[in-house]
Amino acid sequence: MTVYFIGAGPGAADLITVRGLRLLQRAPVCLYAGSLVPRELLDACPAEARRVDTADLTLDQIVAELSEAHAQGLDVARLHSGDPSIFSAVAEQARRLETLGVPYEIVPGVPAFAAAAASLGRELTVPGVGQSVILTRTSARATPMPPGEDLATLGAGRATMVLHLAVQRIDAVVAELLPLYGPDCPVAVVAYASRADERILRGTLEGIADQVHESGIKRTAVIVVGRVLTASEFPDSHLYSTARDRACGS
Repeated sequence: MTVYFIGAGPGAADLITVRGLRLLQRAPVCLYAGSLVPRELLDACPAEARRVDTADLTLDQIVAELSEAHAQGLDVARLHSGDPSIFSAVAEQARRLETLGVPYEIVPGVPAFAAAAASLGRELTVPGVGQSVILTRTSARATPMPPGEDLATLGAGRATMVLHLAVQRIDAVVAELLPLYGPDCPVAVVAYASRADERILRGTLEGIADQVHESGIKRTAVIVVGRVLTASEFPDSHLYSTARDRACGS
């Protein structure tokens, strides 16, 4: 028996990986993250599969479900939105399973920031403009940020920044980043990326908070901050440049 932590993708049902879908289609037990997982994916489960919405369950209750499946020799598809590698709460589940001797595997998925970039039609690493991307969040009701990971510290280099779980604190985010990135720095907020109800706000640090408040966006959104969002004058990537050909031939 194996617990498969499967990245269900950012919202659109067809953005799950082929591997993830195949595992889901044969799993006799499916645990899924409530409204964050598309209903169409649940329809892909076997007709007789046990489906468990974990939205209102504690960690102990979730692990109990996984342990019971293990005792019965049943594989589990554990669906998480986005990709399990970031902000997924997989780490604490995996730690419990290791203690219990329950085997598990992690199946990657399309993360929300990648879906947001696609919706914006932008590359987040633009030659000569930005080659680093910081994925982070802010502290509020969630687990406190570790020392040195506050926005003032992370934003000191003015790298492209993507904030998850932070749109409800847009005023605080702007206040912390404004002195570092400047009032004219491009910003985009993408809510429900890849879904039919996707919403996109574009602006600058100076005015994005007002847009967010007016829109009513309060959850399931990422904030992207950086000059890459509007960059148009930049060199071609070295991979395709004629200078690379000359260097290789010399």
